[in-house]
Amino acid sequence: MSASSERLNLFSTEPKIRTLHFTWIAFFISFFVWFNHAPLLSSIRDTFGLSDQEVKALLIMNVALTIPARIAIGIAVDRFGPRLTYSGLLIASSLICLFFATAQDFQTLAVARFLLGFVGAGFVIGIRMVGEWFPAKQVGVAEGIYGGWGNFGSAAAAMSIPTIALMFGGDDGWRYAIGATGIVAFIYGVLYLFLVTDTPKGATYFKPKKSGALEVTSKGDFFLYILMQAPLLLALAVLTWKLGPDNLNMLGAGSCYIIYAVLLLLYVYQIFQAYRINKAIFHTPVDELHRYEFRQVAVLNLAYLVTFGSELAVVSMLPLFFKDTFGLSQVLAGLLASGYAFMNLAARPGGGLLSDKFGRRKTLLILLGGLTIGYIGMSQISSEFWLPAAVALTMCCSFFVQAGEGAVFAMVPIIKRRMTGQIAGMVGAYGNVGAVCFLTVLSFVEPRIFFLVIASAALLTLVLTFFLLKEPKGHMAEVMPDGSVQMIEVT
Repeated sequence: MSASSERLNLFSTEPKIRTLHFTWIAFFISFFVWFNHAPLLSSIRDTFGLSDQEVKALLIMNVALTIPARIAIGIAVDRFGPRLTYSGLLIASSLICLFFATAQDFQTLAVARFLLGFVGAGFVIGIRMVGEWFPAKQVGVAEGIYGGWGNFGSAAAAMSIPTIALMFGGDDGWRYAIGATGIVAFIYGVLYLFLVTDTPKGATYFKPKKSGALEVTSKGDFFLYILMQAPLLLALAVLTWKLGPDNLNMLGAGSCYIIYAVLLLLYVYQIFQAYRINKAIFHTPVDELHRYEFRQVAVLNLAYLVTFGSELAVVSMLPLFFKDTFGLSQVLAGLLASGYAFMNLAARPGGGLLSDKFGRRKTLLILLGGLTIGYIGMSQISSEFWLPAAVALTMCCSFFVQAGEGAVFAMVPIIKRRMTGQIAGMVGAYGNVGAVCFLTVLSFVEPRIFFLVIASAALLTLVLTFFLLKEPKGHMAEVMPDGSVQMIEVT
């Protein structure tokens, strides 16, 4: 492949570029819907007379369901393809969005926000779609453009939703603004069915040999996979505890115990499913050609926990943080806070581009170091801080956070092609585990400690990445439907 052909001409009309644009727009809309409430929290708080703890509960509810949803969507996209899966997700989420906009009490708000967490799983779908259309030498920057431009939906919501609400006017302006985003999601969900195909013409869409759990290729990887499943359910247990009688008292003690029991049984079931899918590795070694190291996935899980997990948490709380810290209006606070997510336009593609050019491991290490320092800096923001400097520091930190996300998903599609959806689902779910953990921390501490906790988690992940993550080299092997082996370049 020539150097010129490795560059992406985003104004080209070739099919892969059209598919990239149609898919990042789908992701943009899903994030716009997912975070349409964040810049309107003060209006929602006033309408329902919510306490600070109830506001924080809404923030946690918004990211909780995305944890199992990303796993489920990862399985669905590998089995049914990204075109059908993305369309179905957008259409379903549009209806839930309208449900939230018409809520009349806090309980309905909480349920609707919990269900809307499902739309956050849309990210996983596009990772598989873009991975199908772009070669290894372009996939990092292509995934970065998809993730970065789509992720900008949260910033677009922060910048535009308050203004849209003011245009409708009155106490119910926020309802019309949120409802309008649901209508847009419905329309595009229908259009996406006709705009894209799952693969380039003549290409094979590889599917997992078995469904129900991720395939691993060694005994050690099996036990590591089981271990890495636990935090996904523990995060939901933390949410249950937060909503229980010892905290927000939205759930009774009996209900909490039932949920804990269900989560425990679900974990046991996941172990059973993992063994059912992978029992052959306990008596028949996997051929070297078809092996991959699950620890690569495990490290990427943790890296996404501190990058995307912190982004979700900070995007959710930042408008209100700026409003309360500097005494700003809701509109101005939303606009300034959008600077954090605004960096997605360049940072996430930049992280992918740097990974393609200079190496995936090296790039991720540098970016993890940068975001550690960035969050330490954000912990110093107070009412005495110069506002322009606070905004600049926030945007600088967000560059490393979102470029780090791009670096993570520059590696995900080149681990094992037929399981890209499931791997992306698990890595993506860890982002939401991070969000739940960090937002739970925020509900107990002041923002300064919140930012320092994120910095500490990032530093630990940096150390683990240095010792455990390997640079992808050579090729990955996939079996064609006729039984022949296709070698897919990863360097």
